[in-house]
Amino acid sequence: MNRSTMVVAFLVAGAVGAGGYGLYQAGLHNGQSMAEPGSAAAATKTDPATGRKVLYWHDPMVPGQRFDKPGKSPFMDMQLVPVYAGNAGDSGGVGISQGMRQNLGIRTAEVRKGSLDTALEAVGNVAYDERDVALVQARGNGFVEKLYVRAPLDPVKKGQRLAELYVPDWVAAQEEYLSVKRMRQDVGAAGLLDAARQRMRLAGMSEDQIRLVETTGKTHSRLTVTAPIGGFITELSAREGMTVSSGAPMFRINGLHTVWVNAELPENVAALVRPGTAVQARTPALPGMVFTGKVGALLPEISADTRTIKARIELANTSGALVPGMFANVSLRPAASGDVLLVPSEAVIQTGKRSLVIVEQGDGQFKPVEVELGAEGKGQIEVRKGLQAGQKVVASGQFLIDSEASLKGLEARMAGAPLGGASAPAPDAAAIQTHHGVGKIESITKDEITISHGPIPSLQWPSMTMGFKPPPAGLPDTVRVGARVAFDIRANESGSYEIVHIAQDAGAAK
Repeated sequence: MNRSTMVVAFLVAGAVGAGGYGLYQAGLHNGQSMAEPGSAAAATKTDPATGRKVLYWHDPMVPGQRFDKPGKSPFMDMQLVPVYAGNAGDSGGVGISQGMRQNLGIRTAEVRKGSLDTALEAVGNVAYDERDVALVQARGNGFVEKLYVRAPLDPVKKGQRLAELYVPDWVAAQEEYLSVKRMRQDVGAAGLLDAARQRMRLAGMSEDQIRLVETTGKTHSRLTVTAPIGGFITELSAREGMTVSSGAPMFRINGLHTVWVNAELPENVAALVRPGTAVQARTPALPGMVFTGKVGALLPEISADTRTIKARIELANTSGALVPGMFANVSLRPAASGDVLLVPSEAVIQTGKRSLVIVEQGDGQFKPVEVELGAEGKGQIEVRKGLQAGQKVVASGQFLIDSEASLKGLEARMAGAPLGGASAPAPDAAAIQTHHGVGKIESITKDEITISHGPIPSLQWPSMTMGFKPPPAGLPDTVRVGARVAFDIRANESGSYEIVHIAQDAGAAK
């Protein structure tokens, strides 16, 4: 390709590009021209889905550009959105058409009064009741002659023989008692007999063993140790032939008439549980069986890893079916708190600092409201402040509405509002960001100034023709149709842009 051919191709490409840009501008200004507020074209538009009057259509990502008919946005791959008369954007909310509501799957639920079902489910482990325990110790220095219980966890009954002991001190005390008893019944013999009996007690003999000596009238070199309670041998320290000293532990017996279940409860529900709260327990090892009991105590310790508090639950175990180590699923039923305001738990948006719900205001309008929450159970949550019975809250799709509200700055305006949705004070005008542009005035009306402006980098806007709300102080005399001007704009509460300062561009050609 020679040099002249390359120049011709370059000129043709430039002409095509300029023509495309001109067609693009014509499409913005003519094909989908901006509706003059209050014009007949805008006033006669009605949304067939809702029957409401449409002021104009716009792209939510470029809210300052308005169009007088529906269609596809020239900026994004999406359809234009209608803006209705009395849009909720002016009242601190979000307006959503019926069609979009169906597409988003928005579902509402009524705020109602009722009793919160606060049944709590938890899991725990079965353990011995440490109050139902007996320790059998050697009550004198001696020897284990015979052992009747030979393995840990053997079951025993109350009064069952555990071991036979030979204790020399016991033999001496028995012989002294029998010697006094054989003495003549002279003066002072009764007192000596009582003293001899007391010496057997001091040697460590039990009342049953003393009674055996009294009834048989002879010494017993080996005496039997029996179980004081029924249960299981959980510790066995004695063996046949071993020497035992006074106070040495020989047997530990744990009863199973009652057992404990140590259940982990989340710390945020601990306030609902009190000692005495009724409990039902089930275990996978015993399907179909239900055990009843109550909360014995809440242990004063929070687990740093799981953020749970341990509840000690006492269960009746008359059948002995529950044994330590079993897993148990427990259901606790705290006392009912009376009628409270309830909403579905899924309707609440937790921001970390606040709790919000999206309230339906009618005619497709929605508004975020801050609430104060209480207890939660069975998919319902108590609302202590912020709502009234009969209101409707969004239970599905509320995050999309909340995102739209955030784009419009509603959360920022309501950050200082009291619960219940009262309006917060308007932000300081100096704190609102302004954006600078340069362009040519195309038309001027009472309510709008149309400007063909160049790119505005702070908004990432390309060159376009669009309308702005005039400045509150009015236009300078030098600003007329056809003039090239420099201007500053800012977003207002409705999402459109208004001019805060405008003047003739000092760099315009003379």
